[in-house]
Amino acid sequence: MGLLVHGLLLFAVCALPAGGVDFQLGSKAVGQSVFTRRSGEAERAARVVKRSLPSWMAASHSHRIRRRSAEQSDTCKQHQGFQSKLTDNTHSFTFNDLSGSVSLAWVGDGTGVILALTTFQVPFFMLRIGQSKLYRSENYGKSFEDVTSLINNTFILTEFGIAIGPENSGKVILTAEVSGRDGYRIFASSDFGKTFVPLDLPFNPLMQISYNPENTNVLAVISNRNELWLSEDFGRSWKKIHKMVCLFKWGRKNTIFFTANQNGSCTDRGMLELKRTTDLGKTIKVVASKIFSFGLGGRFLFASVMTGKGTLRMIHVSVDQGETWNMAQLPPVGHEQFYSILAANDDMVFMHVDEPGDTGFGTIYASDDRGTVYSKSLERHLYTTTGGDTDFTNVTSLRGVFITSILAEDNSVQSVVSFDQGGEWVPLRKPANTKCDATAKDPDQCSLHIHAAYSIAMKLNVPMLPVTEPNAVGLILAHGSVGDAISVMKSDVYVSDDGGYTWIKALDGPHHYAILDSGGLLVAVEDNGAPINKIKFSTDEGQCWSVYVFTNEPISFTGLASEPGARSMNVSIWGYRESLIAQYWVSFTIDFRELLTRDCDNNDYVQWLAHSDDLSDPNDGCMLGYKEKFLRLRKDSVCWNGRDYIVDTQPTPCPCTLDDFLCDFGYSRKENSSECVKQADLEGKVLEFCLHGKEEQLQTSGYRKIPGDKCVGGEMPERKEIDLRKKCVSDLVAPEFQTGSHSSKSVAIVLAVVVVMLLSVAAGVIFVRKYVCGGRFLVHRYSVLQQHVEENAADGMDEPLDTCQTPNGKIEFHDDSDEDLLE
Repeated sequence: MGLLVHGLLLFAVCALPAGGVDFQLGSKAVGQSVFTRRSGEAERAARVVKRSLPSWMAASHSHRIRRRSAEQSDTCKQHQGFQSKLTDNTHSFTFNDLSGSVSLAWVGDGTGVILALTTFQVPFFMLRIGQSKLYRSENYGKSFEDVTSLINNTFILTEFGIAIGPENSGKVILTAEVSGRDGYRIFASSDFGKTFVPLDLPFNPLMQISYNPENTNVLAVISNRNELWLSEDFGRSWKKIHKMVCLFKWGRKNTIFFTANQNGSCTDRGMLELKRTTDLGKTIKVVASKIFSFGLGGRFLFASVMTGKGTLRMIHVSVDQGETWNMAQLPPVGHEQFYSILAANDDMVFMHVDEPGDTGFGTIYASDDRGTVYSKSLERHLYTTTGGDTDFTNVTSLRGVFITSILAEDNSVQSVVSFDQGGEWVPLRKPANTKCDATAKDPDQCSLHIHAAYSIAMKLNVPMLPVTEPNAVGLILAHGSVGDAISVMKSDVYVSDDGGYTWIKALDGPHHYAILDSGGLLVAVEDNGAPINKIKFSTDEGQCWSVYVFTNEPISFTGLASEPGARSMNVSIWGYRESLIAQYWVSFTIDFRELLTRDCDNNDYVQWLAHSDDLSDPNDGCMLGYKEKFLRLRKDSVCWNGRDYIVDTQPTPCPCTLDDFLCDFGYSRKENSSECVKQADLEGKVLEFCLHGKEEQLQTSGYRKIPGDKCVGGEMPERKEIDLRKKCVSDLVAPEFQTGSHSSKSVAIVLAVVVVMLLSVAAGVIFVRKYVCGGRFLVHRYSVLQQHVEENAADGMDEPLDTCQTPNGKIEFHDDSDEDLLE
């Protein structure tokens, strides 16, 4: 690292788990998002609350007009004179070292403290020769102080980054490899990086040290010998609590879950034990055996468990920290398939179930509030087996909204959106100010398609994933294209101000962008590979943009950095300049506070009804059982929301309708239909499943309430779960971890079905039967569980998939690998 590559340094911009931004040479850290400056060669290269597509396509724009009291151009006029204001509030800093990478981390919320770690490394035979320097800012990056002396000029490991404590703890940990001896040391700070205490470690860490979310003095880490070490005094002393630990995760209330193998190998997955400690290692309990992997999501604990002769896997779910387990009622999958948790909270889980073969797609299932019974939400969901890339996006700026991509029959990639937490998925509406591209069969009718993780994996010039923030109500910034499918041609920036119902094309070409001041200010920097000296900004949610020249001497741009949480008014532009003998880092921090010359008052806000386009309809805006009114900033108000801005919402419950229900277990909706119909292979069959050790019979009209839905009264479809007063268990975890006890009948059925399935596999016949334990439908699930967007999610991934550009510019999917996602 730090060496010249064809006369140029290749830089990357990464999002640190602790809420920072990382700039480093062309490497991708596990669990981080990476945006890489392309080489010259690569750079060349509405509404649907009512479940009918036609009414959605005819949705009104009235909600947008109601938030504007002046013409669109008036907002831009109010920016007049901004050049001098911003020039007086632009601060540059030059890092006078030869570092090949810079890692940034914000310490605390609203403190203005940033730590910048610059690193220079050169491989020399079997050694690494390098230098690192530490800089600290107390004013959001306007100026930095060289504080390398605080760490005794020790070389800090860039692969471990800067570990920042959660919330506003002020805790910082830097991990260093001590030169001259085989050992490691940490530098610990409890005062936001003002001072550091050097502490030697009695082990060599394998990973970044992890904070207990509820007590930042408590730390945990796995050593390079797979030992789990714990500190209760912020790294001053350590104790080894277990050997041969493969993976650990913090649970709630000081709980640690971890997998271990007494045979001494983590490669023998499927023979692991899942263990739990609730007292920081004093006592340890085995909660499940024959574990392949495990994950946490919301209040749910998931375990992928081996069964049969080690060729099958299935998922168990626990809601009491592993004391009792239930089988997730999901369709069966083969050994070449996988499960993936796409999203989870305390109410429900979105689970992707891969299709057999290297199809590149699967089905999204939505759980009930127990995380056990699942129903089909979206078919042909794009999720590559080799790259582990999915476009699934949780729109945090409006409840119930998710965007993802499907793989169409012609292998094109298309975007769809759900506004009701997975109840229905529809195309995104074409922005009014755009025309359909070459992928469209009809030049006047097409949809918006969002470029997300899949496009980035395909090496398209898409610098950023979609961005939303909970305190910027309704706002979405994303790259996209307008046609019948995602295009490999140039992507543009699109903005939605109502959670994805309607969109506008905001900027031509790819950009880096950020949300500031709770949505009151948007900033963007063009990413076309050329040096830059301009930043664009908007105070009306992307409808009007002004351009500010922040330097006369352009820089090679590497990233845009702003404080996490979208409350700041400061944004930093990072890059480098070249001299005759070196390249050096520079940053420009722009404070937009003086641009917004006044604080917002009550007259600057207007009431806005979410999920609505027709206020004359008494049911308009009802989503997940209630209406939600917000006070939102008028588009033509150029004022400062402030750090203390709180989203003001007024919920009102609604009567229940079919929109408040998902299709029940064994049922699904047909395309563009609100009716839930029974799956063809279950017609005339009784639905039974095993829950809490009891065999239950499901009597349903095909609907079950969406978890978290708050509707009251109204239409309530019939649904019963009848206790058949029979015990049922799974033989897939050890007896002491089961709910209930075995009956000879269920054991015989399980063994018989396993034998039949193994014989079928040997014969090369793929024959799917849906069963539930102890009854007529015994569900066997044999898959790896992948915890999406977790540090272990990228283990063992293959090279990116091949793509091919068709004459009309569509992305086509081609996948020739049969590797499991995590193997």
